[in-house]
Amino acid sequence: MMRSPVDSTKLNAPTIMVVDDTPANLRLLGEMLRSQGYRVVAFPQGALALKAAEKTPPDLILMDIKMPDMDGFEVCRRLKESDALKDIPVIFVSSLSDIVSKVEGFRAGGVDYVSKPFQFEEVVARVETHLLLRRQRKEIEAAYAKLREMEASRDALVHMVVHDMRSPLTVVIFNLASATEMQLPPDAAAAIADSLLASQTLVEMVDSMLDVSKMEAAQLVLSLSPVDLRQLAKNQVERLEALKGQRTVTLCLPEQMQTVMCDEHLVGRVLQNLLFNALKFTNILQGAIAVTVSSSAECVRVEVADNGRGIPEEHRAKVFDKFYQVASRGRGHMHSSGLGLTFCKLAVEAHGGRIGVESAVGQGSRFWFELDEVVLS
Repeated sequence: MMRSPVDSTKLNAPTIMVVDDTPANLRLLGEMLRSQGYRVVAFPQGALALKAAEKTPPDLILMDIKMPDMDGFEVCRRLKESDALKDIPVIFVSSLSDIVSKVEGFRAGGVDYVSKPFQFEEVVARVETHLLLRRQRKEIEAAYAKLREMEASRDALVHMVVHDMRSPLTVVIFNLASATEMQLPPDAAAAIADSLLASQTLVEMVDSMLDVSKMEAAQLVLSLSPVDLRQLAKNQVERLEALKGQRTVTLCLPEQMQTVMCDEHLVGRVLQNLLFNALKFTNILQGAIAVTVSSSAECVRVEVADNGRGIPEEHRAKVFDKFYQVASRGRGHMHSSGLGLTFCKLAVEAHGGRIGVESAVGQGSRFWFELDEVVLS
């Protein structure tokens, strides 16, 4: 059952372009489509149709294949080469009914095929179907563009707020660090240490959010230089001194190793995030963290292992996902801060490296990353 004809007097009535070198076919198709309320423009040559389409793009084209000078396949190919015209659906209308011609029509960019002699109901049904598909595609594209615009506005607001959080957090951290040097009762000292770790975690989250945004937008430029990851690991472990509480942190470093071409600041942040992650998920009294750096002729590898709760198997592949968090059963703890590990993954992959995790519930976790740009001594 066909729908009611559209009103061709309305400005939004779809325009159908008919291209056929046979005048009788132009008249027949034109009358057929106008009776359904479509506006019709007709051309006997492909070159004329191309010029007209460039000036005023139609909503759909019915194209004959066998035409002098320029056949329908070539006209269609040229349409698809134009950014302004490539999305116009082209339906071929031809007496050629062999499979080879139909396949060539689809390869040229056509969306459908009607054989001559054509039937009124078939032509109208195919036209309606492809006009509907194009209209739906435009609506989806418009909705997607609006969504992207809204996301951009949201991201800009979040970026501004997050950036402004850095200054007050710096003050908090400075005061808490100063308090750790005072002679305080054990409970107060533990509370100060916990608050300092939480504040450092907030700073890490702020920095990660800003850098993740830059990396996703391909705006972060790496500053590469030869780096000795042994010294970088030492520096990051020393920064944990005021935060580790009763946890033990050990370093396993080779006496000699190759340097690696990397962005020292970014890789240092990766190691810092992995260490903070280990601190958060190990017991303040019995926690043990081990940092291991090794190298080969092909790559440099850094591992951060802990004896914390471990990560369930079903969550290991997701801990690097943006904003992904998984609560431990009955304890309310999180296996991921939501952005720190995402930052690590993006930063390592920006260097062409690899990152991963090995873990078992109750046995701790081992996060590792590898960088390939080794500088031979």
